[in-house]
Amino acid sequence: MEERMERKIWGRKTGIWISATVSALAFILSLPFVAWVRLVNISALFPEIGISREMAADLYQSYSVFNLLDFVQKGNQGKLGLYAMILLMLLLASWYFNLSYLWKVIRNKKRKNGDLDLYAGGRLSMSFTLLLAGAGLGFVAFSNHSFGRKGFSASPVIYLLAVLAAAAYAVIKMMEKKERELYHEHGLVKEIRKNWILFLMLVPMFIYFLINSYLPMVGVYYAFTSFNFRDGLWASPFVGMKNFEFLMKGDLFRLTKNTILYNIAFILLGNVLQVFFAVLVSQTAGKWFKKVSQTLMFMPYFVSFVLLRVLVYNLFEYDYGLINNIVTSLGGERIDFYNTPAYWPFLIVAFNLWKGIGYGMVVYLASIMGIDGELYEAARVDGANIFHQIRYITLPLLKPTFIILLLYSLGGIMKGQFELFYQMVGNNGVLYNVTDIIDTYVYRITMTQPLSIGLGTAAGLYQSVFGFVLVVGINWLIKRKNSQYALF
Repeated sequence: MEERMERKIWGRKTGIWISATVSALAFILSLPFVAWVRLVNISALFPEIGISREMAADLYQSYSVFNLLDFVQKGNQGKLGLYAMILLMLLLASWYFNLSYLWKVIRNKKRKNGDLDLYAGGRLSMSFTLLLAGAGLGFVAFSNHSFGRKGFSASPVIYLLAVLAAAAYAVIKMMEKKERELYHEHGLVKEIRKNWILFLMLVPMFIYFLINSYLPMVGVYYAFTSFNFRDGLWASPFVGMKNFEFLMKGDLFRLTKNTILYNIAFILLGNVLQVFFAVLVSQTAGKWFKKVSQTLMFMPYFVSFVLLRVLVYNLFEYDYGLINNIVTSLGGERIDFYNTPAYWPFLIVAFNLWKGIGYGMVVYLASIMGIDGELYEAARVDGANIFHQIRYITLPLLKPTFIILLLYSLGGIMKGQFELFYQMVGNNGVLYNVTDIIDTYVYRITMTQPLSIGLGTAAGLYQSVFGFVLVVGINWLIKRKNSQYALF
């Protein structure tokens, strides 16, 4: 077989197009109109799924991966919901990798290492197709085991996909072997054997992120359930998009607008002021003054938000606040801050900047300290004053740091500073229109409706997806302009 791959008539191109055809078939056979699971014994399932014959009439005889969740919801089968959700996520991932591989094959873009990148994409697409087929068979087995009888059967499509993906994977591996020999590159297994100590040192990091970052992502499923203690975590009723509908009814547009606008102000003004003060401190000649100024600017970061609330209240309280006492002593009238929403966007932004400038300034100051001093000496010899040095040396060299920190910050643009808003505003309903963000709204709802795990998870999922799309989009734009500044 390997010899035939090298023949001109057969060739690697033919093998690539065969595997690409399998990717196209995998995409087509997983579309919503293709059945993957069939109900073969509906009448026997009636006592198990606990629904009437009238409701059972709404169930389909066969299901694709896309409407399996419809069976979970109509059949009141929360215990199958998580598995069906994972199957849907695997399907979307399979679509992504199969379509990406097809696009690479169509573009036929040559690289320094030949077609190795193309083969890697093909292996990934076939692996996810195999994983999807295996998960589909697992769903049928798990469902039959849960009901204690055979009520489900797998469609021949699943077996066909598994066979085609396995064959295409084998073809890609054979082609890849010859390509690696041609370009003197080795695979992952050989790399692990060669540097096994370095990989061993990475194991604690993998375990840490697996436990603390990836396993908790399974909890996203709560966003589509109505949790109760009787059914437990994984068997609570599947409610589809109802939690998201509840968020929409709560004026999600206003909450999203407030959250984004506040975070834009925090991110842009914060980074600009951090750069400004970092440059000022770096240009300070006196060593003693430099250390004192850094300490004083850093101290507000350690002030808790509870103390900040006390500070804000004593400054802006109507009868005894410091600001109103100063205003009245000068002959003016008292200002009712807590009943005038217009003041609070500026106050919230100002106090957030006051707390965070010193901490963020340290990062930029460290970057400035890493700039080669010979650049400044050469600039001074050429007659550049301090402002020219800042403009043409310091700021351009801070640009990569600024962009990276900006991208990191944009990832959390939908995550509001809950402690800041809650402590400064509290339960003052007069100010909600201009100060309410997603986090404070969800907190109030969950306090009035205990154990609203689904609602809180739905809000968190909405924030995370929005932030992910934003970071990927902006990173793509930056990469097109200058790939050196991109995160990935």
